[in-house]
Amino acid sequence: MRKDRFQGTGTALVTPFAQDGSVDEQALSRLVDFQIDAGIDMILPCGTTGEGVTLETREWERVIEVVVERVAGRIPVVAGAGSNSTATAIALTKRAAALGADGVLSVGPYYNRPTQRGFYEHFRAIAEEGGLPVVIYNVPARTGSNILAETTLRLADVPGIVAIKEASGDLRQVMTLLDSRPEGFAVLSGEDWITLAMMALGADGVVSVVSNQAPALVLEMVQAASASDFERARRLHFRLLPLVEANFVETNPVPVKTVLAMMGLIEERVRLPLVPVSPETRVMLVRVAEELGLLKEKKVPHGHPE
Repeated sequence: MRKDRFQGTGTALVTPFAQDGSVDEQALSRLVDFQIDAGIDMILPCGTTGEGVTLETREWERVIEVVVERVAGRIPVVAGAGSNSTATAIALTKRAAALGADGVLSVGPYYNRPTQRGFYEHFRAIAEEGGLPVVIYNVPARTGSNILAETTLRLADVPGIVAIKEASGDLRQVMTLLDSRPEGFAVLSGEDWITLAMMALGADGVVSVVSNQAPALVLEMVQAASASDFERARRLHFRLLPLVEANFVETNPVPVKTVLAMMGLIEERVRLPLVPVSPETRVMLVRVAEELGLLKEKKVPHGHPE
């Protein structure tokens, strides 16, 4: 697969759950259609936004199967397959390959907090043994440690490592990556609020949370930035910003799922230790979603807590 397929606008897809707590496969297919119809470039199931850490192994497999089947080869499916155990990450990558994924999103090992040499050896082993293109995911706020630009640049020369989802929020680090990366290695924003700034510096797109709710707007902003139409990109950025910020008032993906339920796309259900949003946050989300035009049809929220 061409490396340039791992660019543009990717959606870190939520995992919808039914009333009995199981994965809602019909809603999952509906979400995929919503993304495809909007023209999104990549779909990334089973990541942080997809509550991947709460999925049992068979559920994780089934989510990937459903997404791959529904996408039907039209765009890349990049499955969340990370672990703080290198052996487990390799096994998950192999399984994702067998399920038809086009690549994996592999998070920096959390909790055990390896050295930079440990990061390098971890991702190199996954790329060499896993059998799929690897998108590194650097998210220090969740993992407790940062993959330095120098380490990422070393990894960019490893065959099979095709991109990084960079969510450190550190523009100095981003600039080092963009200035020195090898040809064909994609740098993707991992935070919606900083996507425009990163793309102005030369980044290749975003793995977005807000595109779950507003894929067409995020896609339009990324395409405008790619075309150096920064006046239009800025307008879209500031139009999306209230929702971007609202999505993280409480832990992601809880606000995201709340709005998607208001839109009639899913049941409003998350898995413990996540809990439904507070009444105050719910009121704010309704206002922000209405202002962005996401609730035009005034659909009744699915699974609204009693």
